[in-house]
Amino acid sequence: MTIRVLLADDQALLRATFRILIDSDPGLTVVAEAADGQEAVDLTATHRPDVVIMDIRMPDVDGVAATAAICSRPELSATHILILTTFENDENVAKALRAGASGFLGKGVSPEVLLSSIRTVAAGDSLLSPAATRTLITRFLATPDTDDFLALPEAVKALTDREREVVALAAHGRSNAEIAERLVLSPLTVRSHIQRAMTKLDARDRAQLVVIAYQSGLVKPRPDTGS
Repeated sequence: MTIRVLLADDQALLRATFRILIDSDPGLTVVAEAADGQEAVDLTATHRPDVVIMDIRMPDVDGVAATAAICSRPELSATHILILTTFENDENVAKALRAGASGFLGKGVSPEVLLSSIRTVAAGDSLLSPAATRTLITRFLATPDTDDFLALPEAVKALTDREREVVALAAHGRSNAEIAERLVLSPLTVRSHIQRAMTKLDARDRAQLVVIAYQSGLVKPRPDTGS
């Protein structure tokens, strides 16, 4: 099944470069291009792509607002958003993740990483490396938002002890394989716990599950020890 991609970036040259690269992969195709956030929202509603590659900084409606608009619409729940940014520690990246983005990439990534990342996000997995997760969480995601509208603490109480343990490890940037090794479980069992936790917390994907874990207080930021 071909993965359908929408490109949202105000730089026409960058969109053209990405289109050539993505369309060269037989498993991927670009269905539309947007030059600003509002156009990205409108075209997403029209084309229902599997993945939107969303630039953060665009004129008028930026990538954060566009991400929030797309993720707030139930009929677009199957669309996953991959943030493209020049600065991976940008506070706007954290805001986009809070809004429902599935992960982020720096604009300097290799073509192979970009194509692999599109597949990862399309499959419903998050694109948050352990190091990037620690840095981003410590600096931004753990800071309370005055406009946070989620009644998170009550929802977290619905998790079982094992689900909380698995979510906590995921929030510290651990992969399913690493969590499985640490808890002496199979990767399939870990994935099941993650999926059940996502359902209980109404998280679109693993990235939003990580955000919820920190915003709810289930997990506290810790110094990056490199472990």
